[in-house]
Amino acid sequence: MSTDSLSGAARGLQRDDTPTLDDVRDAAARIAGIAHITPVLRSRSLDELAGCQLFFKAENLQRAGAFKFRGAANAVFSLTPEQAARGVVTQSSGNHGAAVALACRLRGIVCTVVVPGAAPRIKREAIARNGARIVDCEVAQSARNEATDRVLAETGGELVHPYNDARVIAGQGTATLELLHQACRRGKSREATPALDIVMAPLSGGGLMSGTAIAAKGIDARVLAIAAEPEGARDGHDSLKSGSRITGRTANTISDGLRAELGPLTFSILREHCDDVLLVDDAETVAAMRLVWERLKIVIEPSCAVPLAAVLKHRERFAGLRIGIILSGGNVDLDALPALLALAPPTA
Repeated sequence: MSTDSLSGAARGLQRDDTPTLDDVRDAAARIAGIAHITPVLRSRSLDELAGCQLFFKAENLQRAGAFKFRGAANAVFSLTPEQAARGVVTQSSGNHGAAVALACRLRGIVCTVVVPGAAPRIKREAIARNGARIVDCEVAQSARNEATDRVLAETGGELVHPYNDARVIAGQGTATLELLHQACRRGKSREATPALDIVMAPLSGGGLMSGTAIAAKGIDARVLAIAAEPEGARDGHDSLKSGSRITGRTANTISDGLRAELGPLTFSILREHCDDVLLVDDAETVAAMRLVWERLKIVIEPSCAVPLAAVLKHRERFAGLRIGIILSGGNVDLDALPALLALAPPTA
């Protein structure tokens, strides 16, 4: 029986649905024992530097090295046996591809990943290491889409889009569910209440930020959901400010994980649930990345540092508040590190 013949309740969440908090909770139950529960890290010195209290959700310690495994696992493990038998197809500059490849390997199904030629070596190797077939394409989003459509036509596989997929968005929202639980405080009644004023995540295609906002607002509508984006890939910022989805731009940023453009579904969700998008330049991003390496003693990639860079850039806006930050990933191309760090040398 095809999934199209099933009722909505039986089919569960579909690719083009708008996820709800219940969908995020369902995703948390589905991936329990598959995805890691990652820690929340604190740093007194970073709090002092930022002028606020920072709670870092360490998704760089997630399986496959990034939050992407949450959405990938939710999507792959929600497939019907008929869908799984046809295999999975996705497109990715690295982290999502590695995450989908790992989820497919764990479930024992075939995976094909369309990868742009400029993807970092470490991310490409992670995709291959998890047994996926790699199909190369050009960097432009239109080229990725064309190659993906071609592979789908050839294989008949199930598309698991990196961000414009409700199953993926719901999975990404589980990081914020955990964060709000881990950062909650208990009063005399011993009832837990969310302790964060703001939850932040980097913005690219919008899957993480959509899931973050849905979870945060669903738990407590007073929590602000603020995205951070590179100046050189500001299509999300400009789309949400203008009210029209901007496509076709060429991104120019070292944050290779943040070069995608918003999809129709993520654009719709963020128009409703995202409170603001803040912009930072690449030097500010690298400086924030260096601080996390130095103060938290963990490895993060440039894309991951963009929210902290935004907080440091706008200290007066965040003064005295409690800020949750999703540290999105830690897959750094070590060969490129000397040139990367040169963009923001240590201050005297």
